[in-house]
Amino acid sequence: MNYFKNIKQFIFLILVTMLLLESCSDFLEQEPGTQISVTEQLATKNGVLQALNGTYRELEANLRSERYGTYADLQGGNIKFTPYPTTRSSRVGEIVTPTNIENIYSFDDKSVESDFASFYTGSYDIINQCNLILEFTDALTDATEAEKNEIKAEALTIRAYSHFLLSQVYSQNYGFTENASHLGIIYSTESIAKGLQYPARETAGKTYSLIIEDITTALSLYSNTLLSAGPAYSYFNAISAKALLARVYLSKSDWKNAYDTANDVITNSGVNLMSTAEYVAQWEKQDTPVSEILLELSIPRDASTGTAGGSMFAFFGYTSETVYNSYIASTDLLDLYSATDIRKQMFLEKPISTLVNNQLVKVNYYFIKKFQGNAAYVSFRLSEQYLIRAEAALKLNNNDQAKTDINTIRGRANASLLTDAENLEDAIFLERRKELCFEGHLFFDILRNKKSPSRNDGCISLNCSPSYPSPKFVLPIPRNNIYLNANLKQNESY
Repeated sequence: MNYFKNIKQFIFLILVTMLLLESCSDFLEQEPGTQISVTEQLATKNGVLQALNGTYRELEANLRSERYGTYADLQGGNIKFTPYPTTRSSRVGEIVTPTNIENIYSFDDKSVESDFASFYTGSYDIINQCNLILEFTDALTDATEAEKNEIKAEALTIRAYSHFLLSQVYSQNYGFTENASHLGIIYSTESIAKGLQYPARETAGKTYSLIIEDITTALSLYSNTLLSAGPAYSYFNAISAKALLARVYLSKSDWKNAYDTANDVITNSGVNLMSTAEYVAQWEKQDTPVSEILLELSIPRDASTGTAGGSMFAFFGYTSETVYNSYIASTDLLDLYSATDIRKQMFLEKPISTLVNNQLVKVNYYFIKKFQGNAAYVSFRLSEQYLIRAEAALKLNNNDQAKTDINTIRGRANASLLTDAENLEDAIFLERRKELCFEGHLFFDILRNKKSPSRNDGCISLNCSPSYPSPKFVLPIPRNNIYLNANLKQNESY
């Protein structure tokens, strides 16, 4: 038995060493064939900034992955699939679930070879990188205190953001138990360079406390000095960190703090909502985000040509009747928009050959304009803050403010304004679905409100509309991680 345990720890040590090297691979490479150690790299300000930029790149890739980038809208009912194009002559017109999300789509992911295994390990890889940066930054001799504080603030915010994303996917919503005593996630605050650890999962309540602690600490450190090259919207700052904090407070049902934080962003960000006249055109831009963006991580590009190395187009894009990607809008979503709502113009209606009763016929499908061209993943934008403030205001019995904020979003869209007779709670839920579609919210909004997902149009799963609550509303911890850490408890039913 001791022999088995030693072998197990030896294997874990090898994997940890590999992970440590992988965590630093983005910034260790100096020139072809040469590398330097982590200690050398993180001994200078430029080295730490290279490390921080590498962490942003990994975060962007994790958010933009097919699995996470489609997850909330796929499970919630905003997404259905396109048929095979005519270039796939053996299966032309057939509609099948994309391989990478086949199990999660059916609410039947597996702990062995989980569809989300790369997201889980990638998230903790990002967190480990943040911890390394935090452990070395204070000792820098060539950086000012303001610069060191800015570096630590960004690393702390990325660490909090990554833990928050993990908690949404692997832990039931905060209100699942009365005092949030159900399982949260492992919250990592030390790099693996400090030695092997076998931590247990925190409760959901403790997880959220640690997330909030990281963000609030970061907010005390931000100097709002851009230390890295590239557009400012691609890096966390005090405003986008507050946008994250407002989202966390909303998920926690901490209504007063959610209201105050969202209000702070709306009032002090210096960012304005897109106008009615430019709304659709802003989303149709090919290479830059909409003007109300608070954080949108830049997609990878070739250094010499500027060619995009990946974008959300890979999943949602349309090029021609024979060249298109897998994910499109369901009529479950489309039918929510009124006739005058300009957001109905946010979809490309295109006919595609589809197998119906063993015959190929043209069927219209609706591609999402948000993600054509070189579109990046939308992390935070101002409209969400209005919707957070509206929901928090309602819960604080400030119905007038809630109605005002919803009507701000509806009025901008040329949709009908709320009347006193409407149910404000339902109106806010539906407005979030319409305005924030494909930005990673719907499924988590459904669970936060203790509703059940309803997937009607185009659902090809045997489990289209499972009822809340369900142990299948969170994903399994990948089996390898359970095997390597005896203190890591698996989610129920896996």
